[in-house]
Amino acid sequence: QLQLVESGGGLVHPGESLRLSCTASGFALDNYAIGWFRQAPGKEREGVSCISNSGGATNYADSVKGRFTVSRDNANNTVYLQMDSLKPEDTAVYYCAAHRSWVMCVIHSPRADYWGQGTQVEVSS
Repeated sequence: QLQLVESGGGLVHPGESLRLSCTASGFALDNYAIGWFRQAPGKEREGVSCISNSGGATNYADSVKGRFTVSRDNANNTVYLQMDSLKPEDTAVYYCAAHRSWVMCVIHSPRADYWGQGTQVEVSS
């Protein structure tokens, strides 16, 4: 079965950290650029970050720049999103998506080859 699975979400206080994982099964993740997206209740899905298939290039939305770091371990078929200094406005369901094209990843296109099922992140005092 070809799928992406996110994990690592949870409930944290403002200022705390979480690390999300996105693991592929059934296919090699190193053929894909991986994008992280999030969707808060009542809001449109937002592109958060993107990492190239080799990990040599990354980009971030302005809202998370300096606080979130994306990385990947292709040997373990996993991409990570380290989220530091979390804010209540970071509360959302976070998804990862696999794009064959770096350009499609960078523009946060919803036209991905694979999507994960999402993991909930809640930041609340």
